Amino acid sequence: MTQSKKVDGVWKSYGCLVSIAIFIAITGCANPQQVATEPASSANKALNPDENQNEKFVVHKTESTNGRVTLGYFEVPENRTTGQGRKLKLQITLLHSRADQPEPDPVFVLAGGPGVDANQMRFAFENSWMRKHRDVVLVSQRGTAGNHRLAFPQSALAPTHQQLMEPFPLPEQVHQARIVLSQTADLTQYSTCAAMDDLNDIRKALGYERINLVGSSYGTRAALVYIRQHGKTVRSAILEGVAPLEFINPLYHASEAQRALDLIFAEVESTAEYRQAFPELRKQWSELLQRFDQGPIVVVFQGQLLELSRDSFTASLRSLMYSLNTSRQIPFLISQAARGNFDPFLANAINRNRDLRDAIAMGMLLCVTAAEDIDRINPAEIAAVTQNTFLGDSRIRQQQAACDQWPRSELPEGFGEPVSSEVPVLILSGTIDPVISPRFGEMIKQHFTHSEHVIVPGAHGVSGECIESIRQQFLDEASVANLKLDCIKQLELPPLRLR
Repeated sequence: MTQSKKVDGVWKSYGCLVSIAIFIAITGCANPQQVATEPASSANKALNPDENQNEKFVVHKTESTNGRVTLGYFEVPENRTTGQGRKLKLQITLLHSRADQPEPDPVFVLAGGPGVDANQMRFAFENSWMRKHRDVVLVSQRGTAGNHRLAFPQSALAPTHQQLMEPFPLPEQVHQARIVLSQTADLTQYSTCAAMDDLNDIRKALGYERINLVGSSYGTRAALVYIRQHGKTVRSAILEGVAPLEFINPLYHASEAQRALDLIFAEVESTAEYRQAFPELRKQWSELLQRFDQGPIVVVFQGQLLELSRDSFTASLRSLMYSLNTSRQIPFLISQAARGNFDPFLANAINRNRDLRDAIAMGMLLCVTAAEDIDRINPAEIAAVTQNTFLGDSRIRQQQAACDQWPRSELPEGFGEPVSSEVPVLILSGTIDPVISPRFGEMIKQHFTHSEHVIVPGAHGVSGECIESIRQQFLDEASVANLKLDCIKQLELPPLRLR
């Protein structure tokens, strides 16, 4: 993911820091109206994990090739209600601060998905400015890694291009995965609520009084649930591509993607250079969808025969809109496909879908969304929310069919109610985010007393020198009072790909 800035007529891009997404206390989610009031530890500093003072935190090794790094795992009961039975080893990467006397409050990173292992982001954070003053802690959320990774059995196979273009697992694949995964996991125990209680146990085991949360996409939901359950332990939170508890996955996928695509079309139509390159883009798009409505389009890509359905094409196009890099190629990809050349689209879509398949533990995604999202969808809403969108209701129906077969975790009454808190929060939204538009960031801002919502030219994730300077000031001060935001005015979307 990149964010671009125009300097003296030259576009410069900066790599994104982050890659790529019930009961009280020991029993899971707290009641939405209840805020944790447990006292902070009197130690006021993190223990040295190498001393292995907590019997549940097991250190594998310590590295020093790029600053000090401790690798280990923390053991939690799969069933937090009883504390009995199967144990889960949550992998931990502790990127120690480079300071001689680091700040006592580390950064805990919450990954997206749901189903992405935060430890996959180690190399993105190893050289982060965050380590100048603070430890950075990456924890494999239950269900994402190690002996508890809830990946579909098929994900271990080398998929064909046709398989990679399937928009969502088929019912027979879901059925087989449930049988296989149920042999080694209680699939009712992998809620966001249980995972955030795990995270609080790890915080205590490492000896931190308070922590800073950094979350993106689903990781923002996880952060909000943590704040609801353990808010007294949170110093600040940076939330990017924000998903409030009111956001129901995938109910809004179609409308959000349509909004982002409409913005891209409007940009083409309002810019002379783009109008010249794509003079009939909307017409080409409409005619392309009409072709798909007549049946799958058969193409040959890299020697493999593919049948592209409307669902597989539109779902992959939406996925390409996540990244700013591929989002800026959308008019070109549509124009080429309308002419019968699907190669540019497929080259991007297959790589993207393969990355998602490898990164996301699909079983964990279903564990979270079955109870936390699908069961909260009002069937009467679906038609209104998806009408006049290129995705329609297909993704909702596919995920509902999958979750019909999946066990449920138990949620507290009012799980979907807004999270309110005095924790300082920096909210970051991309203008053309096809997943969670800035309107959801505004929802969160309304319920946090000390918050700032920064809307940035970008897609599902924003970065760059300007954004990092804002993040850094906020993390240093844990306050939105005097944030320097002037540099935002200089940011623009990078140019569209024309050829």
